[in-house]
Order: sequence, then C-alpha cells, then structure tokens
Amino acid sequence: MAERSWDADAVAEHFRADGYAVARGVFDAEEVAWIAAAFDRQWAAGMAHRASFRHGNMLYRQGQDTNLGKILRLAQWPSYEDPVLEKVRRDPRYLELLGPLLGRNLKQIINQLHWKPPGAAQAEFAFHQDVRFRRPAEAYRNLAESYVQTGIAVDRHSAASGAMRVLPGSHMAGAVDLETPARILDGKMAEAALAGSGLDPTHLVDLELEPGDVALWGVFTIHGSGANVTAQDRRFYLNGYVRAEDCDRGEWAFKDGTPQRLGEPVLVHYEDLLNRPEPHYLEP
Repeated sequence: MAERSWDADAVAEHFRADGYAVARGVFDAEEVAWIAAAFDRQWAAGMAHRASFRHGNMLYRQGQDTNLGKILRLAQWPSYEDPVLEKVRRDPRYLELLGPLLGRNLKQIINQLHWKPPGAAQAEFAFHQDVRFRRPAEAYRNLAESYVQTGIAVDRHSAASGAMRVLPGSHMAGAVDLETPARILDGKMAEAALAGSGLDPTHLVDLELEPGDVALWGVFTIHGSGANVTAQDRRFYLNGYVRAEDCDRGEWAFKDGTPQRLGEPVLVHYEDLLNRPEPHYLEP
C-alpha cells in the first residue's frame, strides 16, 4: 500500500471550492500494475467481440478510429467479472477520501475503464457535465452534494496524452446549456463550446496525474479530454459514488463503512436489465 501523501479533509476542501481535487499517490506501483493487468485482460476480452457487446450491466463499447481501426473506448462494470477491479472499487481508501463529502453509506453508479491508445484520433471526450447522464432524474437527489466521480490514473496523464481538463468553479453554476454534440464519447474537446455558453476557456486546468493518483470531480463540474498524441497508453479507472439515501439505484460499495461485494446485478443505467440480461451485441 502506498505511503500516505494525501489528506482527506484537504481534498474535500479543494473539491468543495473548485469542483475537483486530486489525491496524490493513493495506490502504489504494485497496485497500479495489478490494475494495468486487469485493463489488459478487459481490452483483450472486449476486442475479441465483433461489435459492442453487453451482458447485464457489463458493456464493452467499441469504436472505429481513423488511425487504428477498431478500438475499445470503454468497458462498463467490468468488476462483475474481474476480481482485481472488484476489490479496488470497494477499497477502504475510497471511504477515507469520500467520507468527509458523502458519509459512510455509499452506492456506486459508475464503474468504467477508459482507454486512450497512443495514436488514436477519435479517443476524445467533448466538454460536458456528468449530470446529463444521471437518469432518470427522479432517482437522484441533492446531486450537487451527494455524488462524487473518481478516476485512478493507470498511466501518466499529461496534456499531450489527453489528460482531463476541468473548469474550476463551474460546479457552482448548476446545469449549463453547453453547445456539445449528442454523443460526448465521439465529440471533440472544443473550447468554442465553452465560449459559446459564456464561459472562459482560459481558466481551464489540465489534470496532470501520475500513476496511482486519484482525481475527484462533481456532476456539475465542466470537463473534457483531448486526444493522446504520445507513444504511451492513457488509461483511467473511473468509479462514481453517491450517498445511498439520495439515490434509488446503484450497487452498494459501503454500508456503514463496510465494503460490499458485488452480487447479482441491480438496476443502474441499463433500463432493460430485467427484460434482456442475456449476452447480446449492440448492432450499429
């Protein structure tokens, strides 16, 4: 386990003030290597399919890149199958980080692996707020204070490798009508989209991370990320947590501070979970 180099109260203070924060060195080199190996396993599993593939809440989302051909953009809920990823998502350090913000009863809404392979032209995320994905809206309450998204850097994140860019303080404005594409996953990180909504892109901050750092941001924090133009991977393990009493959906992560293992899938985002849980392809 990494030697402690972060303070949960200081992280929470920064998060509340700016809408994001970074905890440095939460996971050590050996732990990051385990997570990286899990990424490799999931990449191989996802790329083995002929198209995007779903099994219950688990989803492999493929994409076509003009430089690389078929790539895997993300995997949702791989923790149902991978024991390393399942253990990490309920690691007690998450409770230490999030306790000052959310308390000791946490559900999980997001469990995703994001890839930006070197040389990929399409692996960007347009500027957006995560609140647009918290649907149905009636299932979530007090989102500004009850939800925190986190990401573990598996590789070094820099501006050149497509590090996340955030607009500090943007969480204070609530939901903003951004000029963004219908599919954030396929959109370019265009600063003009911010200017068109009356926001100042000169205030953007690149979240430069070292492997093992954990970034935190809120549902109203405006963020995006560009292409990876380096020769190295840029991988990010995302886990999003919500105060349990403020959410009607999601998998349990901690009950009264006790980590909870995954069991049978419950309703999160996939609306047809109970009607079509079987493995199937998502045809274009």
